[in-house]
Amino acid sequence: MSSRPHVRVPASTPKAAKASPALISAARNNPAAVTPMGWMHTARFLTTAAQLHHLPAMDTPEIAFVGRSNAGKSTCINTLTQKKQLAFASKKPGRTQHINLFALGKQGITDTVLADLPGYGYAAVAKMDKLRWQQVMANYLVSRENLKGIVMMCDPRHGLTELDDILLEVIRPRVEEGLKFLIILTKADKLTRAEQAKALSIARLQAGGGEVKLFSALKKQGVDEVAQLLWDWTHSAEGAAPALVSDQPPEEEPEALDE
Repeated sequence: MSSRPHVRVPASTPKAAKASPALISAARNNPAAVTPMGWMHTARFLTTAAQLHHLPAMDTPEIAFVGRSNAGKSTCINTLTQKKQLAFASKKPGRTQHINLFALGKQGITDTVLADLPGYGYAAVAKMDKLRWQQVMANYLVSRENLKGIVMMCDPRHGLTELDDILLEVIRPRVEEGLKFLIILTKADKLTRAEQAKALSIARLQAGGGEVKLFSALKKQGVDEVAQLLWDWTHSAEGAAPALVSDQPPEEEPEALDE
């Protein structure tokens, strides 16, 4: 692929300070002390950015959550992390245009970052705003150097839409190069078992080599499985976090994002 643009860090963006060697050693030498669910529960706000170039350049693995407005993205993140208000759902779907980053890791040491991208596809948003943010998201997904995986939300009652298909085409080259990819079928409790099985079969055909999981925040279906998968993506021997970093307190609160 062509070279990817470097994401610069503006002076106003707080940087993550290097953790002490002792903390890094403790985190790496005692992995059994952290379970995937316990790891997810360490999530905390890191920073928010209205523009791609405002995101801090980081060495830690990053997992992006994407999906149409009202597909259940905020609910999924909050359920996985057990933080009811970590990811906010906007009262006006499609209006929010910020990327929020959340840090994961024990003892204040960040070993992974979750990126909550704005929901897309809401009809009430002006066409120019839609196009601008679709381009920002595409640039992020193509150029973010530390991006380790992408989690796409899909309401199985409606299936993947045209915009979802476009996003799949955008990320396909990176997935073929080894980028991890997961489709989460949200709100699975609203389907019968037969409907769940059918939705899984269809989504697997569309996932292009990625994985598919049923998920229900209400019934806690798929929560442990998704947490385990995200842990494996970022802590496997192939893709272990290269450099653990320590958080600095954020200067501002996260912008509300669409479900």
